[in-house]
Amino acid sequence: MGARSELLIAVDVGNTNTVLGVYVDDELARDFRLSTDIERTADEYAALLLPLFEQAGLDPGAATGVIISSVVPPLHSAFDKLSRETFGQPPLFVEPGIKTGLPIRYKNPVEVGADRIVNSLAARERFGAPVIVVDFGTATTFDVVNPAGEYAGGIIAPGLAISAEALFSHASRLYQVEIQKPDQLIGEHTAGAMQSGLFYGYIGLVDGILERLLKEIPEVQRVVATGGEAELIASGSRHIDEVDAGLTLVGLKLIYDRNR
Repeated sequence: MGARSELLIAVDVGNTNTVLGVYVDDELARDFRLSTDIERTADEYAALLLPLFEQAGLDPGAATGVIISSVVPPLHSAFDKLSRETFGQPPLFVEPGIKTGLPIRYKNPVEVGADRIVNSLAARERFGAPVIVVDFGTATTFDVVNPAGEYAGGIIAPGLAISAEALFSHASRLYQVEIQKPDQLIGEHTAGAMQSGLFYGYIGLVDGILERLLKEIPEVQRVVATGGEAELIASGSRHIDEVDAGLTLVGLKLIYDRNR
């Protein structure tokens, strides 16, 4: 009989979405995306996930390990219970004390979100150092790995969806529009004008910050983007070299391998 395959569950709990990846040995077999809800219990998350595992032909009870990166502390206990009861494994949380192989040069390392560490490690291992990661989530974060391969720090800006929501909420005559690349720069109706402002305005923010970072660190190997709006913004960016939607899951797998 052949050796039993290892089945790793890698979970990234973000403020807006939770992404769960299933590694069979070293290959990412499937990934699932759920909305994050701090009111949702472990049982409710299990009820959502079990049909997805069944459709994918995966047995959650066959898990050999679980690693979790979370920036939503109220959900830690729910995902701890989910890991133990649904996957039959105590989870490894990305938190202070875990081995990452990525030295942290932040003045207070505890303040750095787990996802930022995970992404930075994955980018360094894939592209070398120095490297910049732009993560388009609830907030848009710019994280820098310096030439020595250390996490140097970064920049946090309001996310694109939050920026759009603020516009819709505070301007009484404006309404919600789909965030997409407009057909032309100059909007000939309100929806087009708003889409142009959101799309090109946000690219201006992203490229403006990246231009300053690249002047400060000219040896950067790659600027890699990840997160929900990465493809959209990268399509108009002058400075984003690569889009990797699975960057966080790659980083979680690397950290799990270092700690088991």
